[in-house]
Amino acid sequence: MKKLIILIILVQLSHNGFSQTCDCSSNLKWLTETFEKNDAGFQYVIEIKGENSYAAHNELYDEKASKISDLNECHKLLNDWTEFFRKGHLNVQLMPQGENTSEQTGSSDKEIIEKYKNSEQFKIEKQEFDNYVEKLGNNPGFEGVWFSEPYTIGILKDDKNPNREYVGFIVNSTSPYWQENQVKLEIFKSNEGEYSMKYYMRDHSAQDFEIVEFYGKNYINAGSGFIILKRVLPQEKTEANIERYFNSMYSNKPFIEKVSDNTLLLKVPSFSYSNKKYIDSLLNSNDNLIKSTENLIIDVRYNGGGADASYEGIKPYLYTNPIRGIGVAYLSTELNNKRMVDFINDPDRSNDDKKWAKESLNKLNKHIGEFVNLDESIVSIDTLKNVYPNPKNVAILINRYCGSTTEQFLLEAKQSKKVKLVGTTTAGVLDISNMYNIISPSKKFKLWYSLSKSYRIPEMTIDGKGIQPDYYFDKTIKPYEWIDKTIEILNYK
Repeated sequence: MKKLIILIILVQLSHNGFSQTCDCSSNLKWLTETFEKNDAGFQYVIEIKGENSYAAHNELYDEKASKISDLNECHKLLNDWTEFFRKGHLNVQLMPQGENTSEQTGSSDKEIIEKYKNSEQFKIEKQEFDNYVEKLGNNPGFEGVWFSEPYTIGILKDDKNPNREYVGFIVNSTSPYWQENQVKLEIFKSNEGEYSMKYYMRDHSAQDFEIVEFYGKNYINAGSGFIILKRVLPQEKTEANIERYFNSMYSNKPFIEKVSDNTLLLKVPSFSYSNKKYIDSLLNSNDNLIKSTENLIIDVRYNGGGADASYEGIKPYLYTNPIRGIGVAYLSTELNNKRMVDFINDPDRSNDDKKWAKESLNKLNKHIGEFVNLDESIVSIDTLKNVYPNPKNVAILINRYCGSTTEQFLLEAKQSKKVKLVGTTTAGVLDISNMYNIISPSKKFKLWYSLSKSYRIPEMTIDGKGIQPDYYFDKTIKPYEWIDKTIEILNYK
C-alpha cells in the first residue's frame, strides 16, 4: 500500500536491523571524492554557495564521521552530506547484505522477534475483539480492522490511556518485526478536533504525522499518502470516485478508462523504459477511441520519471504547434562514460539507441573532464505532421511527486494550446539529471548521482521550484475528487 511514495524520485533505501560496523570516515572520503569528480551538478552548486561554505560543510561532516562506527548511522550521515547540493537525483543507498531481510540484517527471524519482544502491547482476546467489531454500527470511524501490507491492524478507542484517543495493534503480520498485539500506531485528537498519528515503522522507530484524515469510510490517509490503511471490517460501501482513485494509484501498468460521456482518463504510473512497451501498446489499441473523444485527462500523479522515450507516443494526441526542447550537457569522466557502455550492452535497447550510445561514447571519450553536448544543437524543435481535432481539451493531473522525466514531459506538453496542467506544483528535480550509480569499495553503499546539466540553467531552473499548475487544487479538494473536478473544468461553457 505504500507504493504511492516511491513514484516521484529515487527513494533513500535503508535496511534497518541489528547494528553492523563500518569505517564511516573512509566511506565519507570515497563519497566526496567520487561526487566531486563525477557529478554534473557539483561545480554548479559550489559556484552558488562558495568554496568556503563547502569547506566548512566537509569539516563538520568529517568530525561527525570520525565518531560513527554503526552502519545505519553512517548511512544517514552520508545522505545528510548530500543535501548540501540538492534534494533529488542524488542518493546514497545502503547495499543489501543478502537475498532476504534476515540475511540483510545478519539475523534470523527468531533473533528479530527477540529484539522487539518488549515493545508495547495492547492485550485483547481475539474473540472479544471479533465480537466488538461485529457490533460496530454504521460510521465506525477509526475503529475496526485495517490493512497496510504486510500488516493487519486492529484499531480501538483507548479509554485506558488518557494520552491517546485510539490505539492500533497488530492482528496479523507476515513480517517477523511485528508480532500479534504489539502497538503499531496511536491516534491523537487535538482541542480543535483534528487528528494526528504516531506510526511505528518496521524497526519500531516512531514517525509522527500531523494530519490524519478519512478518504470516505474505508481509507485512512496519514502524511499525504505516506501511510494508507484500507478497511477490512466492518465492511462499508466505498464511494466510486474513492475506489477509482486508489485503484489508479496502485496500478503498476498504464490504463485507459472512460470517466464521462466525452472524457477519457489515461493513467501513466511511470515513464520507466520498461513501461514504454505497455504505454505504446495501450495507445495503439485505443487510437481510434482517443481520436474520437473530446476530452482527455492524463494522470501522472506519483509518476517519478523514467525515460523520455516512454512518453513519445503520447505527444501526437497533444500536438498543436512545434515543440521546443532545451538540451543537456554531459560531464565526461571515465566512470560516467560507462553508462554508454551499459546502454550498448542492454538487450532491451533498440538498435537506434545502441547506435546513439556508441557515437556518444566516442565523442565523450575525446573530451574527458569537460561538459559535452551530444546533440547537434542546444535547442531542438519537434514538428509533427498532424494536428488531431480530438482530443480537443487535455488536462494533465500533477502533484509534488512528479519529477525528472515526468517534468520534462510536462515542459513539452504545456506548449500545446490544448493542454492545461491541473493539481499542485511538481517535485522540482530536473535540471541536474540522468542518474548513474557506483558501489563503494566497502561494498556497503551505492551512490546514485547525475551525469548531465540542463542548458536551461540559470534562466529557467526547475530544481527546488517545480512546475506550477494552470489550475491549482487546494487542500479542500481531496485527491480522490480531482478527476471529477477536472471533468467539470473541461466541460465548463
